[in-house]
Amino acid sequence: MRRLLTSLLIAAALVNSAPAFAMQTVPAGNRHAEQPDIPGASVRRTKGTKSSFDLKYEKVHELLATDRELMGKIRKVSSAYGINPIHVVGAIVGEHTYNVDAYDRLQAYYVKAASYAGESFRFAYNGENVDDFVARPQFAQCKGKSDSYTLWTCREDVWESDFRGKTVGGESFPNNRFSAVFFQPFYAGQTFGLGQVNPLTALMLSDLVSRVSGYPKLNEKNAGDVYKAIMDPDISLAFVAASIRRSIDDYKEIAGMDISGNPGLTATLYNVGNSRQRAAALAAKNRSSGATVWPEENYYGWLINDKLDELKGLL
Repeated sequence: MRRLLTSLLIAAALVNSAPAFAMQTVPAGNRHAEQPDIPGASVRRTKGTKSSFDLKYEKVHELLATDRELMGKIRKVSSAYGINPIHVVGAIVGEHTYNVDAYDRLQAYYVKAASYAGESFRFAYNGENVDDFVARPQFAQCKGKSDSYTLWTCREDVWESDFRGKTVGGESFPNNRFSAVFFQPFYAGQTFGLGQVNPLTALMLSDLVSRVSGYPKLNEKNAGDVYKAIMDPDISLAFVAASIRRSIDDYKEIAGMDISGNPGLTATLYNVGNSRQRAAALAAKNRSSGATVWPEENYYGWLINDKLDELKGLL
């Protein structure tokens, strides 16, 4: 039922967006006067490393300020995807402030990526490979999806509605995200590389990245290639930019809102994901309320807008 409602919501938003409202530009800045609460997991992780969010922010800011090669790559990839580079900067700063510590230089990311080369990984849960799992009859509606974004979004929706936290055919499934259950063989919640890209996100964006950047398409049957893509800084940056491009397009196409002038919002969506479903929910809320409801930043995006002038100085 949840999958059906989500699909109907998105379909209705796509059909009704043009006549229901003209394109609106989301105002710059934060909607919240104070920073929203930071999740406890992020707080505990940072305390566990005897660091602080301020120190981590300063460290990633210093990395970007001193690594001209990295900033050149950010500007180049942003141009390829038609976005302002401040969006990519915001995503990287947010990840390394709240989720991981930045390495001291770009080369360290290449070294880290190389350490995974040749390793044998697979995407599976409880002994079942994900490609076998998505062949189950519950996923039949996804078979006609040819684009990687709509295909894996459909599969994620099916997981949420038919499997998450449920017992199916006598087998119990965790009450957790699809990406955490099937796509992180090391430990749940782990992301990788400069942009901290999730393997499922990489699979979703594979067609867009292949089309724009020319990198080979990814396949869930070859987890090693997926990890190589999200660990290698050059390829990873393409996925960061593609994710932001997708979020901006989703909000334009589904909610009739242009968020491209608000880096705090694109950073928020980079952090929380599911931009398609969130845009549909916002479109429905605006139609039912009869007034303009703006999207709001979370703690992660709030920081980016709060530090925006300082971050723009990096460019």
